[in-house]
Amino acid sequence: MEIQLQNFTPAEQATFRLRALYEGAGYRKYRCSRFEEYALYQEYQRFLPDAQVVTFTDLDGKLRAIKPDVTLSIAKTAQPAPGECKRFYYNEEVCRPSRESHTFQTIHQMGLECMGAVDAAAQAEVVRLALQSLAALQVPTVLEVSHMGFVTGLLDDLQVPQAARGRLLELLNEKNAHELHAAALAAGLTGEAADALCGLLQLHGPLGATLTAARQACRSEAQRAALEELQALQNQLGEDGRGTLLDLSLADEMEYYNGLVFTGYVAGVPRAVLKGGRYDYLMQKFTPGANAIGFAIYLDELERLSTQNGDGNNGEEKIWLNIALPKGRLGDKAYGLLAQAGYRASEDYNDTRKLVVENPEAGVRYFLVKPSDVAIYVEHGAADVGIVGKDILAESDADVYELLDTGMGKCRMCVAGPKDFVDDESRALRVATKFVNIARDHYERRGRDIDIIKLNGSIELAPILGLSDVIVDIVETGTTLRENNLTVIEEFMPISARFIANKASYKFKHQQMMALLNTMKEALAQ
Repeated sequence: MEIQLQNFTPAEQATFRLRALYEGAGYRKYRCSRFEEYALYQEYQRFLPDAQVVTFTDLDGKLRAIKPDVTLSIAKTAQPAPGECKRFYYNEEVCRPSRESHTFQTIHQMGLECMGAVDAAAQAEVVRLALQSLAALQVPTVLEVSHMGFVTGLLDDLQVPQAARGRLLELLNEKNAHELHAAALAAGLTGEAADALCGLLQLHGPLGATLTAARQACRSEAQRAALEELQALQNQLGEDGRGTLLDLSLADEMEYYNGLVFTGYVAGVPRAVLKGGRYDYLMQKFTPGANAIGFAIYLDELERLSTQNGDGNNGEEKIWLNIALPKGRLGDKAYGLLAQAGYRASEDYNDTRKLVVENPEAGVRYFLVKPSDVAIYVEHGAADVGIVGKDILAESDADVYELLDTGMGKCRMCVAGPKDFVDDESRALRVATKFVNIARDHYERRGRDIDIIKLNGSIELAPILGLSDVIVDIVETGTTLRENNLTVIEEFMPISARFIANKASYKFKHQQMMALLNTMKEALAQ
């Protein structure tokens, strides 16, 4: 009986097609045990996506873990001989912490690894298979490549202190130009050096054109070497690489990847469905002199696909840009700016009970949501872009791009307490706040031990009644603090409304998104 693939889920269909693709390319299946000795993950913790793993004591008394990663196990056992190149593919489940549920979840991965004597041809073969893997999904997709050497080459040339690099890379990954420049200056860089760092954010677009622009921005031999490798990749891919994007601001997982990196996106899926790159450092821990490159496809993400994919991204229907606005004063201000610039909806959302209003000519939809939910809607792809306060964005730790500081709704996050407060460092500081993550992160950076008391309202009452020593809260004018004999002890985060974008939408709706962003910048400048 002939198998009808249309009767299977998108993830199941992908599994059949990818298996045929990888075996046809000469990759053999690698079967992993579900468990691994915990000592392996202790020793190579920096190569794991997350340090938290599920452990248990086996019947032989050994401490084991439910596997959080496949590549580490394959690298441990592959052991290619000098000059040999081993090729494996896998279809496995791993167990990792979930950001949404705050518990562990099972993740279904399918991927491949090329280990040993990995030359330019072998590297190009892996990238070509990544492109073919995306094409096998039979929906609109895009592959984005980068090179870690270009970023690290710039950081070295600018003599960026090691202590500052983590924060600067984090801001690069968020495409957060406004905070990146300020953080670079705070790290001791000159204005010219800070501009050069922010210039990385402009090196994004089609592979060929972006390579040309990047050559003009080169400052070091390490950067030139990275571009030569990317040029060689483009030459090797030929027509197969048409449509590939290059983003030289990507600097994620630098502890793991050391050279070429690439990420795959599917229209209608809010997160990356494919991630891969060179991981020679890890491979050489087990086999000195060997190199490695590979990628994984997150099959669970494909379950989000439907027969009508992604707001008409098939090129035949109108492409809508979905905008999440916070209800209230901030949303009214943001909408007022956009309406003035030609993005006015066909009906006033303040005069209707509708939660979605549109402007068909401009191709935008506005979603009116609770302020604390804006970042969630954008991260999960229900909205492509949104306007959200920095306080909410930082507290949620949403995985989005932060493209613009609008300057609207300015205030500041502060530590406040009684006017005569003196910190007793011999005990844990009691902190009352509704911004638990922000408060914890602030005091962790200072190495101060705290006890957090989560409150949802009337935060100022906590130190008055002795519930806490201090509070962490937003301060605008300080009137409420003064009227209750409290004072600002420390200001540590400026707050204003930020323009954020979903990472996948940024690839598929870039033109519409940039037009909207530039319109907002022009309106704010008036």
